[in-house]
Amino acid sequence: MINVENHRGTPSNFIKNIIEDDLKSGKVKEIVTRFPPEPNGYLHIGHAKAIWINFTLADEFGGRTHLRFDDTNPVKEDIEYVNSIKEDVKWLGFEWEELRYASDYFEEMYDRAVLLIKKGKAYVDDQSPDEIRRTRGTLTEPGKNSPYRDRSVEENLDLFERMRAGEFANGERVLRAKIDMASPNINLRDPVIYRISHAHHHNTGDKWCIYPMYAYAHPLEDAIEGVTHSLCSLEFEDQRPFYDWVIAECEMESVPRQYEFGRLNVAQTVTSKRKLKQLVDEQVVDGWDDPRMPTISGMRRLGYTPEAIRNFVYETGISKAYGTVDRQVMEHFIREDLKLKAPRTMAVIDPLKVVITNYPEGETEWLEAENNSENPEMGSRQIPFSREIYIEREDFMEDPPSKYFRLFPGNEVRLKHAYFIKCNEVIKDENGEVVELHCTYDPETKSGTGFTGRKVKGTIHWVEASQAVPAEFRLYEPLFKDETAAEEEPEQEIAGEAEGEATETETPVEKSFLDDLNPNSLQIVHGFVEPNMKEAKPQDKFQFFRHGYFNVDSKYSEPGRPVFNRVVSLKSSFQLPKK
Repeated sequence: MINVENHRGTPSNFIKNIIEDDLKSGKVKEIVTRFPPEPNGYLHIGHAKAIWINFTLADEFGGRTHLRFDDTNPVKEDIEYVNSIKEDVKWLGFEWEELRYASDYFEEMYDRAVLLIKKGKAYVDDQSPDEIRRTRGTLTEPGKNSPYRDRSVEENLDLFERMRAGEFANGERVLRAKIDMASPNINLRDPVIYRISHAHHHNTGDKWCIYPMYAYAHPLEDAIEGVTHSLCSLEFEDQRPFYDWVIAECEMESVPRQYEFGRLNVAQTVTSKRKLKQLVDEQVVDGWDDPRMPTISGMRRLGYTPEAIRNFVYETGISKAYGTVDRQVMEHFIREDLKLKAPRTMAVIDPLKVVITNYPEGETEWLEAENNSENPEMGSRQIPFSREIYIEREDFMEDPPSKYFRLFPGNEVRLKHAYFIKCNEVIKDENGEVVELHCTYDPETKSGTGFTGRKVKGTIHWVEASQAVPAEFRLYEPLFKDETAAEEEPEQEIAGEAEGEATETETPVEKSFLDDLNPNSLQIVHGFVEPNMKEAKPQDKFQFFRHGYFNVDSKYSEPGRPVFNRVVSLKSSFQLPKK
């Protein structure tokens, strides 16, 4: 179920055409999809697309979608991930029909494995994981049969039962499907379907010490739940023959079909869960929800809205193509979403003090300022003005170049929502650093009075000093320098060794991708905001004049002392292509 108003369906795409044909032919009566994350990490922007595809396609045809946790590897899974995934799906605007877990079906999966053994389609192998990997073969060379491949049905049944009973150590034995070690598809070269893991499971506790591999469990889960269209990203395409083999050889009553789509990648980021976990574990970032992370929780903390993310994935569409989307495309949609929603206010992030020498000492007046010039319904606010204010340091130059229209000695500018001021004197410290400006104002030039006596070419923003609220500003840039950081080949999944399934013998993530980290991905500065911002709450969003869109950080903000994350700058050269 989609619990947002004015939600668009999917644009024309090949999966929608398949569903329409299946319904017209009577092949299926009701569309059932599922979003099946493994609870071994937080969801990222690629998952947002998968969520949108599964929920939206089912909704378009009056079907239903399950949220199912493929929790087949307790070594890497945690209830923290389960809870975060549920929160992210709801935040994006989707509500599952049923909540399921792969672990709900462990008994039936075991029974189906016993059936495979009895049919001569599975055997217990004593080889180590490394030996199995070495004898699998390559893309050009066939694999080699295990010396245990021809064990009798009786021996295999006995060993498999003893595996379940906990008689063997981790990695001592596995159960493999018996297919074809010479198959041109490596996924059919007797993939492992059960391994031993004496680990506590978040859902089943210590009931099991053997666990099904993802590639074996996933098709069974789909069949048990009556899923009609099993939608997944393109790197699983080579696994489809094994998916179909499991359904057929396990004699499942329901026969789901797998369809693959191109996954979503965004430039200057990575979406490999192993790499994201490495960033967290090595404290390159301050957690899965770090605003530089491409996780849903990180994007939420940065200040993205669910509407912007949904519109972004809609625009990328559904196809078989693999590619990378420029970050500017994603940023375009958050600007479009916030431009009519976010109040516009003033913040000074690198303050320079200005004393208006001809303004009465001790006096404060209140000026009216609209909250959003593009959305009059947002009304206006009152802002204080007095003798002392802060402006941006970059809005003053002592010796400016030509065509510099902001403040410099002898020049006049307009203060946004206020008056014209003219710089008369520059105060410096013992190091020659400019620390204060002395200016005069013209009381006849008050904004809103219709003054037409003369014009100025520059308008600058400011914050009144006595009531300004101290604030921290976190200026984020992409985590990686290289525009092609995400242009990596999809991690090839091999049946029985899918991401997150290998344990002791898993190859460590290479560190080379860390060499491309952007040292300027986070800059922290301190300045001031208007007094009305004192009560700003986490997730409140604002447009700061000339600086961009900002979101109140949910982790570091304190009452009366907000921390603002820059979501995105105000302008971009990107334009959506006309359709």
